[in-house]
Amino acid sequence: MPDDPGLPRRGVLRTALATTAAALSAPLLESTPALVARPRTGELSDQSAVRSLTLGDVRLTYVVDAAMELDPVGFLPAVPAGYWRRHPEALTRSGRIAASAGGVLVERGRHRLLIDVGLGGNVLSPALGVSRGGALLKTLRGLRVAPESVGTVAFTHLHTDHTGVGFVPDRHQELHKAFPGADYLVAAAEWGPFWRGEITVGAPSWDGFMVPMSRVLRQFGNGDEVWPGVTALITPGHSPGHTTYVVSASRGRRILVLGDAFHTPAQLTHPEWPSGPDVDVEGVLKARRTLLEQLLAPRTYAFAFHFGDQAFGRAVRDASGAVRWRPAPARALLPSPVRLP
Repeated sequence: MPDDPGLPRRGVLRTALATTAAALSAPLLESTPALVARPRTGELSDQSAVRSLTLGDVRLTYVVDAAMELDPVGFLPAVPAGYWRRHPEALTRSGRIAASAGGVLVERGRHRLLIDVGLGGNVLSPALGVSRGGALLKTLRGLRVAPESVGTVAFTHLHTDHTGVGFVPDRHQELHKAFPGADYLVAAAEWGPFWRGEITVGAPSWDGFMVPMSRVLRQFGNGDEVWPGVTALITPGHSPGHTTYVVSASRGRRILVLGDAFHTPAQLTHPEWPSGPDVDVEGVLKARRTLLEQLLAPRTYAFAFHFGDQAFGRAVRDASGAVRWRPAPARALLPSPVRLP
């Protein structure tokens, strides 16, 4: 993996770029339900609605699959208990951290990229929190998006809450891609250690994901353009080849799909607070320095999978110089499809 933390465009995955400039300039598909609600921000302490943000020629939609509540001590042991006492608005009524899981649907013209595929039938370890998933395909139906219309599926990393609906069984219980026409992409730096069995923390099912994935995956490196206007920025630490995707939009704007480099907005202000499942703390701290520099750049937005109902937003500096998360108003297309008891 290159040492350069920037965004070089060293290569292009040819299989993911079978498109023309004319097609990419076509209007966004009017496939989602009518946008009747005004854009707004939700609550950090709530599960995410199915929200959509449009930046020029690109639309991103959070296709929610699962509801999770993370244990503050088990999942974020580095965060002082006093922080949660001072910020009760960051916790659910049960005293845990609201954290949805799912995929991000990126639409440009008539082309679709899905980044990650949620928790599916997996569950969190009780030490980390509680969870309930499996709604991804139902959510896509509610958005009137057929799985066959997704051309590329890219993974930020290979943990169970990001790989859950990658493969589905047929009537003979044979596993097939849940998105049959899509290329499945993952960073080479991520795939190798998991495939060799070197990583067990958060690893997906061997037979349910790793083996079928080994038959179809295409690998990429840092700086590769994995889809038109989407570049991979390898940000290891949470996992060996954890990937942030940089989605370019018109008028110089961009949005960073953060994966799990940050699990809560508090870690933007305190990047020195790692998460329990991080496999390389020093790597996480280095990745966060890189990402904060990128996030604070002009015209830059971000998507964070686990930021409650504030998944879309921007990193800004307040009057004291501290970095804060500023949620971006995003249209709620559908309510959260999963609730915890």
